[in-house]
This record gives sequence, C-alpha cells and structure tokens, in this order.
Amino acid sequence: MSVTKTEAEPTKVLEFGLGNGTYCLDIGIIDEIVDAGKLTRIPNSPDHVEGVMDLRGRTTTIVDPKTLFSIDEKGPRERIVVFDDDETDGSGAVGWMVDELFQVRDVAPEDVDQATTVNGEGVNGIVKSENRFLIWVTTDIDEVVDFEAPNLVREKEQADE
Repeated sequence: MSVTKTEAEPTKVLEFGLGNGTYCLDIGIIDEIVDAGKLTRIPNSPDHVEGVMDLRGRTTTIVDPKTLFSIDEKGPRERIVVFDDDETDGSGAVGWMVDELFQVRDVAPEDVDQATTVNGEGVNGIVKSENRFLIWVTTDIDEVVDFEAPNLVREKEQADE
C-alpha cells in the first residue's frame, strides 16, 4: 500500500484595496465588515489611529493601514474590516479603514511567494494571481500595528521587477 502525500489546504483570504494596491488578509482573523461611519478622534493618539466608533456597544479603534504601510494614494475609504478580539491580544476591538473590498478567495500555498518580501515583518508573502500580485498582510495584527511598517508599496514594486 502506497502512502499519498497530502497537499496543504488553501487559505481563504479577503482581498481589499488601499490606494492603488491590492492586499489580502486571512479571513479567519476577521470578525466583521462594516460600512465606514462617523469616527471620534482621540487627542494625542498615534498617526495611524483614525479614531474610535461604537459598534454594537463596543468601542472599536479604527486604524488607517495606509499610514502604517506608508501608502500615499487616496481612496474612497468605504469599509472597515474589524478583527476578531482574540487576534488582538487584549488590545480591544480594532478595525482597519480600507478603500474598498473585492472578494473572498482561496489561496493555495504554492501561489504564495515568500522570497519577495523585504524583511518579512507584517507580510506573509506575495500572492501570485492571474494578472496581478496581492500583498498578503500577516495574520498577527498586533505585529502589524506595533512594528515600524516597511514600505509595502516599495516591496510590491520590487516583486513586480
């Protein structure tokens, strides 16, 4: 009897836009997606914190990932991706303000190029798609929020070369 090698299962990811770039996150770390609403600014908060909003009785901190990743392009800022509280290591409810959402799709391990990331911090790899590349942001949200963000636009340009 021969033993067959099992292939790794694909991961479901959410594709979203920030400026002119397309990024993705593991859907398993996302709690919900909501329309962007009115935010309350917090005095003396870090630049990447847009403010807070009340989501069903929970104060949710809204972060601008474009500030974290040094993305200068403007966008419609239509949706907020709210992360599962279990993924934020006790920092409370956190959401990212994104320009737009595209789709949920499966990503097979063989479609992820991990060699193209510069330092690896905050990035799982570059997902090769039919005619474009997606930057797969790490599933460790606290790492992404706390680290000095690399310029992911520069990483994407290097991946395209």
